[in-house]
Amino acid sequence: MDSASHFVIGVGLAGLSQLDPVVQSDPALSTVVIIGTIVGSQAPDFDTITRLKNNETYIRQHRGASHSIPAIMLWTVILSTVLFLFVPEPSHYLHLLGWIMLAVSLHVFMDLFNTYGTQALRPFSKKWISWNIIHIFDPFIFIIHVVAALLWITGIGKPVIIFPMLYALLTIYYVIRTIYHRWLDVSISRQMSIPDDDTLTVMPTVRFRYWHLMLKKADGSYQLGSYNKGDINWLETVSSDQHPLIDKSTSHPSVSALLEFSKYTVANVTTHYWGTEVRWCDARYRYRKQYPFVAIVFYDHKQQPIASYVGWLNDQKLYKRLYQEAKLTPS
Repeated sequence: MDSASHFVIGVGLAGLSQLDPVVQSDPALSTVVIIGTIVGSQAPDFDTITRLKNNETYIRQHRGASHSIPAIMLWTVILSTVLFLFVPEPSHYLHLLGWIMLAVSLHVFMDLFNTYGTQALRPFSKKWISWNIIHIFDPFIFIIHVVAALLWITGIGKPVIIFPMLYALLTIYYVIRTIYHRWLDVSISRQMSIPDDDTLTVMPTVRFRYWHLMLKKADGSYQLGSYNKGDINWLETVSSDQHPLIDKSTSHPSVSALLEFSKYTVANVTTHYWGTEVRWCDARYRYRKQYPFVAIVFYDHKQQPIASYVGWLNDQKLYKRLYQEAKLTPS
C-alpha cells in the first residue's frame, strides 16, 4: 500500500485499540498506543531512506528485509520499548507491544496483496510474494478509514461500534476481491484457451472491475492487455532483443537490481550515434504506452558503460538525466 493508506490504517488501528479495557482506562497508555499504531503502520517502509544512497540500493532493499519476519519483531520491540518510557507500568507493556505488533504485521500482510509484493518470508525464502489482488492505492480502503476516523474524532460515533464495523467490512472486502481475482484468472484462462506453457497474470487497478492482464508466453514474450466489465482488450506484445550487450548488462548494478526484484522483464537495444542503449523494463507496469519502471545502461562504441539509471521515470525526464550524466548532446 502507499504511505497515505498505511497512515489511515494506523489511525484505524488506534481507534480499534480503544476496545482494549486497559488502553481505554489509562489516558497515558491510550496516547502512546495511538502513536505506536500510527508509527508502526509506517515502520516497515522506513527503508525508503536507502534511496539517499542510490536507486540500486533502494530497489534491492525496499519491501525486502524491512518486511521480513525478523524485521516485524525488531520494529515491534524497538517502538514498544521507546514508547514504554512514557508509561512505565509493567502490566501495560504487553498491551503496547501487542497493538504495535498488530500495526507492523498488518502493514506487511496488506502489502502482499499488491503487485509489487514483499519478501515477507525472509530469512526462510527471498521469494517475492505478490498476490495481485489489491491496488497499491485502493480508494475504497482509504475512504472507509477516513470516514471511520472522522466519526471517531468528531465524537459522532463510539470506537466500540465504529472500528469493529470498519474491520469487519474490510475483511469482507478482501475476501470479495480475492474470490473475484481468482474467478477472473480461471474464467479468462478458459475463455482464451491458454496453453499450459503460458502464464496469465491478472493485476488490479484503482477500479474494481478494471484489471490489467499480462500473458507470459513460452517464448519469453509478454502480451499486455486489460479486462473491463467482461471485455478483454489486448494492446501489444513485447519481447527481448537478441544482442551480446544484453547479457553483458545483467552484471551492471542498475540492471541486476531490477532483475533481483522482477521476473517479468524484457530487454531491448537501441543504437545511437554515440553508442548503444540497453533498456530493461518490468512488463507489469505499463502506463500510457510506456513502461516507467526501467533499468537503462548507455554504452559507448567500446562497449563501456557511460550512464545508467534504475527506477521510475517517464522517458522525457529519463533521457534528460542520462544524457546529462554521459555529457552527451541529443541528436
